[in-house]
Amino acid sequence: GYMVEELGLYHLLSLPRRLVTQEAHTSLTLGERIRLVLEDLGPTFIKLGQLASTRSDLLPDSIIQELVKLQDNVPPFPVDRVRAIIEQELDQHMDEIFNSFEDTPLAAASIGQVHRAVLHSGQVVAVKVQRPGILRTMSRDLEILKDLSTLAEKRLSWARQYQLCRMVEEFSKSLLGELDYSQEGRNAEKIDQQMNYEGVYIPDIYWDYTSARVLTMEYVVGTTLSRRDELLSKGVKLKAIAQQLVEMMLRQIFIHGFFHADPHPGNVIRMGDGKLALIDFGMMGRLNEEMKEQLSALIIALMRKNTDAMVRAILRLGVIPEDADRSALHDDMDRLRDEYYDVPFSKMSIGKALNDLFGIARKHRLVLPPDLTMLGKTMLTLE
Repeated sequence: GYMVEELGLYHLLSLPRRLVTQEAHTSLTLGERIRLVLEDLGPTFIKLGQLASTRSDLLPDSIIQELVKLQDNVPPFPVDRVRAIIEQELDQHMDEIFNSFEDTPLAAASIGQVHRAVLHSGQVVAVKVQRPGILRTMSRDLEILKDLSTLAEKRLSWARQYQLCRMVEEFSKSLLGELDYSQEGRNAEKIDQQMNYEGVYIPDIYWDYTSARVLTMEYVVGTTLSRRDELLSKGVKLKAIAQQLVEMMLRQIFIHGFFHADPHPGNVIRMGDGKLALIDFGMMGRLNEEMKEQLSALIIALMRKNTDAMVRAILRLGVIPEDADRSALHDDMDRLRDEYYDVPFSKMSIGKALNDLFGIARKHRLVLPPDLTMLGKTMLTLE
């Protein structure tokens, strides 16, 4: 109703105006209503909400708290469809590929589901199969989002200020990238090549049994970090895991510039030998040498409470419009510095601080590389 009213779309609807514009008589908060709408709209919008939940620079805490509850857990699709997709994609009969294949999935999400199987070589694998029709559904939803964002930028000043079309474009690129499982396999191998030190494990990809819609990966035995009580019962030191994980992620970000952008607890597994294994390489971030250097300078300037250095670094990270008010930018940076002034660096959320900085940059219409938004999300998830 809000969007229809703001965009003046009454003439396109056959619904009575009162149904669209009247306030909902409900005990639910605005955040709860937004979350429920996104869940009803399906996978594209659930993903959009999950991404928005990391944007404390754009949304109030009351809405963020609801968006973080968005669940990607959906009922599995029938195993006969799973088998049909595998045989169609790999052009082989199931019996030619697998010695055994478990009908009950290990996990089911809106984009695909994962089954445990054993190859004829005896290797235990996890087979990820894409949900039927998901590409068509998401492509249609993204087209709708593009049309709405274009209309919004034409009619609403806040939509232009937040560069809504650009956000939707970035989101579309990221989401459609997740639908190409062969790209995910290449991402895993690239991370494996750069993380060649003890303590990290990246599962092997079985390319003979992988395509755009089917990914066959080594099955990792261990405990996901989401099962905290199980880790504690095994006598595992949680602080040691945290240190291991942070070091692994910071190496990816600041040394290699290619990083896993979704390190949530279900995507990190502690193996029996103490190594941490990463899974699910659909969402990745990239930083070039200049971005890594200026990002490091930005964090050091924040740590030292140095406004001038913060402004220099943020200007080098983005493209500033000619008519931008640099004095006002400096004042906003001063206010942010004051907010963090008495906070010890060890107590600071780097993810939130980065998003606050990027929020100021957007306010002054600096065009920042999309991967910086991805980095802010990654740091918040990691923290």
